[in-house]
Amino acid sequence: MEQIAVIGAGLMGHGIAQVFAVKGHEVAIHDPFPEVLARVPERVLTNLRGLGLDESAVERISLHDTLTAAVEKVDIVFEAAPENLALKQDIFAQMSQATKAGCILASNTSVIPIGEIAAKAEDPSRILGTHWWNPPYLIPLVEVIQAPRTELIHIESCIDLLQRAGKAAVHVKRDVPGFVGNRLQHALWREAISIVAAGVCDAETVDLVVKNSFGMRLPVLGPLENADLVGLDLTLAIHNVILRHLEASPEPSPLLARYTDEQRLGMKTGRGFYEWTPESAQRVRDRLTQHLQKVLHKGELFGD
Repeated sequence: MEQIAVIGAGLMGHGIAQVFAVKGHEVAIHDPFPEVLARVPERVLTNLRGLGLDESAVERISLHDTLTAAVEKVDIVFEAAPENLALKQDIFAQMSQATKAGCILASNTSVIPIGEIAAKAEDPSRILGTHWWNPPYLIPLVEVIQAPRTELIHIESCIDLLQRAGKAAVHVKRDVPGFVGNRLQHALWREAISIVAAGVCDAETVDLVVKNSFGMRLPVLGPLENADLVGLDLTLAIHNVILRHLEASPEPSPLLARYTDEQRLGMKTGRGFYEWTPESAQRVRDRLTQHLQKVLHKGELFGD
């Protein structure tokens, strides 16, 4: 059974470590901030209890003060550091020297091309992307991204490992910014923000429309399945009318930039597109967790 390392013990890192520990893997984890690293066992135990899983899995996660100590004996490393290109390049340069030959090096970046992350590493052939979704122990999907110099055998090995861990692992064959999921998600967000900025309706209405219409179909009917369902002739006719009216700016929305400048950052500052109290924000988080747990407990992946 493969030995795993995770670099970064924060929001995503501890959850990725948990996924493999639950499946019986020994997992080494490192974070440069001792207080973040020290919280890993407590955070994982809380998750395991909430999911009703065997709490002994946490014993398979070991904490390491240095990156080298965490990665020197493992078969695959998942980097979950902040979304900063220079930082990630430095981490991969270190890991390419500290790991054994053939060890797969995977970045959990959400949008940065993997080829850029691998630019300063000695052996880019074993560097690939694994874009997990938050929380990683509840969301099934992991996008496995093949950079221009990634060897296919490492992609195949990583997908096999992830599938054995219960994940819906997909092969992204071109190393484009945002990969697949975030390109789709943020295309929707851009249009949603544009609708609010243009005064078509308010934020609550946008969200109600999504959640009570096409959003209800998405778990079982993807956009291209839906296009085939209604017919590509109808899809073409609709596109001939609507596409010219959709937001197509290559720059972020001025409304989004203004809200950010005003520290209207969402739940963490109490105001974004909505007004938030700690209680209302927690209710949303709890509702999301409960929904994801229900899906997880069904024991199936959509599309199977």
